[in-house]
Amino acid sequence: MIEADVAIVGAGAAGLSLAHRLARRPPGAPRLAVVLVAAPPGPLRAPGRTWCFWEEGPGPYDAALTTQWERLRVHARHGRRIEGDITPLRYKMLRSDDFESLVGRGVAGSPDTLRLEAAVDTVEGCPGGAVVRGRAADGRTVAVRARWVFDSRPLGSLPAARTTLLQHFHGWFVRHRRPVFDPGTVELMDFRTPQPQSGLSFGYVLPTGPRHALIEYTEFSRRVLPKDRYDAALRHYTTDVLRLGAFDITGTESGVIPMTDASFARQTGPSVFRLGAAGGATRPSTGYTFAAVQRQTRAVAAALRAGRRPLPPPAHSVRSRAMDAVLLHALDSGRVDGADFFARLFARVPPERLLRFLDGRTRLHEDLSIGLRTPVLPMLRSALDLPRLPRRPFPGTATPSPPPPGTPHEETA
Repeated sequence: MIEADVAIVGAGAAGLSLAHRLARRPPGAPRLAVVLVAAPPGPLRAPGRTWCFWEEGPGPYDAALTTQWERLRVHARHGRRIEGDITPLRYKMLRSDDFESLVGRGVAGSPDTLRLEAAVDTVEGCPGGAVVRGRAADGRTVAVRARWVFDSRPLGSLPAARTTLLQHFHGWFVRHRRPVFDPGTVELMDFRTPQPQSGLSFGYVLPTGPRHALIEYTEFSRRVLPKDRYDAALRHYTTDVLRLGAFDITGTESGVIPMTDASFARQTGPSVFRLGAAGGATRPSTGYTFAAVQRQTRAVAAALRAGRRPLPPPAHSVRSRAMDAVLLHALDSGRVDGADFFARLFARVPPERLLRFLDGRTRLHEDLSIGLRTPVLPMLRSALDLPRLPRRPFPGTATPSPPPPGTPHEETA
């Protein structure tokens, strides 16, 4: 059995972020023996994905970024273009493979950090800590005993909630023959896509150069779509809306993110904590998770260094979660038109302030000012509904399967 101070279960954004912080021991800080238990290659390992987030100035992962932008653009349903500078913020794009490589170099260079590959079966409490048990790819039993365990694996089912929507998306990495993309501006939400009967949809364009971009079709709704529906939506968006003409598809990306007002447990045992999306890091109203993971792991690392009980802090404030619960119910009930709601916010609120609001970093008077720019009566009715709504389990797994990846090919107009 391997003995450690800290065991991190799962090597997604949360697990890697905490391992990265603990592998970089500040001068004078106590030494901590850390074991990162990552899933072996196979179905338990998450596919490659893209994380986007905004932060002010340089950040700890800038060396691994694909690119970053200073301007955002939103297209309203009927074509109105809303564009603005988000300085001093930067919107950043990070590929999971590049992030894993960056963290891997830090972990490999740390004498106190060990990375294991194993499919974890159980995490059980024991006197003075907890034991992580699993199996390596060759069938060997792996056991790690640690004072503190941080489990970032996806949940098997979601906690009961009043409202749960799914943010599901499918994207193409494209290469064009001509310089058709503006590499300085992100198309954050383009509502010129056909809107579903309930929820909303939008296009999303992340240009990584004049000829290269990630283009995604995204829906907020209760159910995922068949794969051919995503491809059809992307063909419509790239051909009829963006009018790109012929281009090559060099790769694909798919995902499903639960957007829910459920309460997530941050602790499951005296020495076992949940981290990342499993611990409530996903912002219910947007699906963004990466920035909240950084706040959680920063606080956990500081507590461990100081010898304090390292309970991850709530990823989002009570006020933010209450506002998100109202918005989710308003969208789900149909009281608020999602496409018009978000386009209206971006048109009436400076983009830098709105991004801070979406990250839960605005003050009360700013929140009230932004709230007055939403459809006030439908939002109030939705808020009054909430106390009467029962919390029900989500019918299905916590993360429904995304559409399967496609193969690179050429798309023509």
